[in-house]
Amino acid sequence: MTEELRALQEKADADLKGAKTEEELQIVRTRYLGRKGLLTGLLRNIAVVAPEQRPQFGQACNRFKETLSARIDSRIAELATHQRGDQLLRERIDITLPGRGVHPGRLHPVTQVKEEICAIFAGLGFTVVEGPEVERDYYNFEALNIPPDHPARDMQDTFYVDDDIVLRTHTSPVQVRIMEVSRPPVRILSPGRVYRRDSDVSHTPMFHQIEGLLVDRGITFGDLKGVLTTFLKRVFGEETELRFRPSFFPFTEPSAEVDIRCVICRGGGCRVCGQSGWLEILGSGMVDPAVFKNVGYDPEVFRGFAFGLGLERIAMLKFGISDIRLFFENDQRFLAQF
Repeated sequence: MTEELRALQEKADADLKGAKTEEELQIVRTRYLGRKGLLTGLLRNIAVVAPEQRPQFGQACNRFKETLSARIDSRIAELATHQRGDQLLRERIDITLPGRGVHPGRLHPVTQVKEEICAIFAGLGFTVVEGPEVERDYYNFEALNIPPDHPARDMQDTFYVDDDIVLRTHTSPVQVRIMEVSRPPVRILSPGRVYRRDSDVSHTPMFHQIEGLLVDRGITFGDLKGVLTTFLKRVFGEETELRFRPSFFPFTEPSAEVDIRCVICRGGGCRVCGQSGWLEILGSGMVDPAVFKNVGYDPEVFRGFAFGLGLERIAMLKFGISDIRLFFENDQRFLAQF
């Protein structure tokens, strides 16, 4: 039995040297020192040892067990130390390396223009308000003097959810909703997304508008001209020339479109302005009395004006962009310029 114990020790030494991982070391522990291990099997046969030799044999087995267990624990600790060192080596920080630059995000050019316009009108006493993008036909059309058979509905080319629900074609419904619950004076600005079935280099199915409304006693077309002239000169510069042209909108009368001298050719004529030297910038007019009646305002007492403009168009002119689709492609090379 003593020879068997010595052979077991030699075999354990060889297995211990061959173990390279903690898992392999635990296998060695189980193989020799487990409940069904080789040492336990050897001790079960202690009855064949002479009685006078049994104490020495038992002590030798215990020394083997303690020594092997200690060696396994030591090897596991060594492996953990080496692994920790390797990890620290891999994850070390070289403080001599140059710092990495921070690349902050930028506001989208359309957002920049919207915030600039809102700030200008806030300085003129206007309050920014918002409303639903999915709108009832009544607010989008009928309350704005556009009945079901009105030809202006063809101009809008609307997305219908059902017979009574549409994706709003302008932000004017917000003005109606505000007037329904407010008494004059009213001075609001309503920015937001709008939807029309149109798509080319200068139109997209979804785009952004800002519309304004001012209602009070004694408001005249001269007030409208003064407010819009101030606004456009602040956006495009004090030297900007502009003109008002008669036009038609169902919810304003009289109505006017506003042009500015072409910011590209400065009036000389180019492809952008169609050789006219002028660029259409927004629509405006005095609120039609029929609209006031729909919201419970007395048109004999109150007057007002409204205007609307496309944010993408302003941004295109302000930044010299020729294709509206660039605003929606999210190309970082394009957006990083603003």
